[in-house]
Amino acid sequence: MKATAIKVRQLTWPTVVPVRHALVFVLFLLSTVAFLDRTNISIAGVALAQEYGLSKVQLGWVFSAFLIGYAGFQIPAGWLAVRLGPRNILTLGVLWWGVFTGLTAIVSPTASHALIALILVRFGLGVGESVIYPAANQFVARWIPVNERGKANGWIFAGVGAGAGLTPPILNAIVESHGWRASFWFCALVGCLVGLLWYVAARDRPDEHPQVSDVEREQIRAGNDASMPATRPPIPWRRLFANRDVWALTISYFTFGYVVWIFFSWFFIYLAEARGLNLKTSALYTMLPFIAMTVCCLLGGVINDAVVKRHGLRWGRCGLPVVGLLLTAIFLVLGSMAESAGVATLILAGGAGAIYLAQSAYWSVTADFAGPHAGVVSGVMNMGCQVGGAITASLTPWIAAELGWTSAFFVAAALAALGAVAWPLVDPTRHLDSIASINENERGHIESE
Repeated sequence: MKATAIKVRQLTWPTVVPVRHALVFVLFLLSTVAFLDRTNISIAGVALAQEYGLSKVQLGWVFSAFLIGYAGFQIPAGWLAVRLGPRNILTLGVLWWGVFTGLTAIVSPTASHALIALILVRFGLGVGESVIYPAANQFVARWIPVNERGKANGWIFAGVGAGAGLTPPILNAIVESHGWRASFWFCALVGCLVGLLWYVAARDRPDEHPQVSDVEREQIRAGNDASMPATRPPIPWRRLFANRDVWALTISYFTFGYVVWIFFSWFFIYLAEARGLNLKTSALYTMLPFIAMTVCCLLGGVINDAVVKRHGLRWGRCGLPVVGLLLTAIFLVLGSMAESAGVATLILAGGAGAIYLAQSAYWSVTADFAGPHAGVVSGVMNMGCQVGGAITASLTPWIAAELGWTSAFFVAAALAALGAVAWPLVDPTRHLDSIASINENERGHIESE
C-alpha cells in the first residue's frame, strides 16, 4: 500500500507541477532570502550607525565590504557550482551566509575595532552569498529548456525584488519592536530553513531526481540546444576571458549593478534624509521600486521568451535589455529632478522596474552560449555587477554630499545608457565550446602542416 502511494505521487506530481518549475520556485525563495539578508543592513543602518558612531562614509564601507566579498568570489563560486553541483554548493552557501548574518548582531559596539569587525563579517556574508546565482544558472543550463529560460530566470530574480521589497516593512517593524539585532537573527533563521528545503527538494540533474517523469525528462533534453554532458568538461579559461560576449555582458552588468545598488543600499536613507520622510513613510515608499522590480522581472522573462520564439535568440535576448536600460536612464533623470517626494519615488520606481526588464536576459544568455560552463561564465559576469555595486555603495554618498543627490542619479543614468550600448555586441548563438573546438581544430591543422 505504501509503495503504491509513492508510485502514484511520482506519476501525478509532474502532470500538475513539473519538477523543474517547482525547483525554480524554491530558487525564487532562496533569492528572496538572499536579498532579505543583504539589504537588511540598509534598514538597520540608521540605528546601527548611531550605536557604533559611524559616519555615512564609514557605513558605506560596511555596505561595500559585502559587495567586495561577493564580487571577489564570483568566479570561484561559478567553478564550485560546476564541480560540486548546484544542490550541494547552494546548501553550503545558505548555511554559511546564515551564520554570518547572525554574527553581524554579535559585534560589540564597545570593541576597540568594531568597525573592522563589521567590515569583516559583511565581507564573509558576501563570500557565502556569492554562490547563489552562478549555482542557479548552472541549474538553469542543466534543467531548463532554452525556450523557458527567460521565464525561469524571471522567477529566480523576481526574488531580488521580493526580498528587497519585504525588507522595509518586515524588518522596520522588527527593529522598532525588538531592536536592530533581532532583524538579523530573524533573517539568519529564515535563510537556514529555506536552505534545508532546497537540499531536500533539489538534485543536480533531471536524471537524478526520482520524481521527474520520462515525459518531463524528454522535454528537458529536447529543449536544450547544447547537450549537457554528465562528465565535467575542462573549462576553456583562455577562450572565456578573450570572448567578446563575456566582456560585453560583464561591462553592461557592471552598469546594472551600479544602478540597482543605489536602491538596495541608499534609497531608504535618501528618502528619509534628502526627501524628509519619516522612517515609517520611508519604509512604505521604499517598497515601490522593489515591487516594480519584481513585476518587471517576471514580465521581462515572459517577453524575453516570447520574442525568442518569434524572432530568434539574438533579438529575444538582446533587444529587451537595450530598451530597459535606456528607459532606466530617462526615469532616473526625471525622478531625481521631481520636486514632490511622492512623484520622485514613483518615477524612480519606474526606473528600477525598467532595468529589471533586462535581468532575466543577462542570465539566460549566459546559459545559452556557455552551456556546461554557465556557472563560471555567469560568475565572471556577476563579478562585474557586484564591483559596480561596491563602487556605488561608497561613491554615491560622496557624490550626494559634494554635488547633491540629483548629480548622483545623473551619474547612474549615464552608466545605464552605457550598459545599453554594450548589448548589441552580444550574440547568444555563438557557443563558447563550439568556438573553442573550432580554434583547437584550426591549431591542429596548422601544426600538421
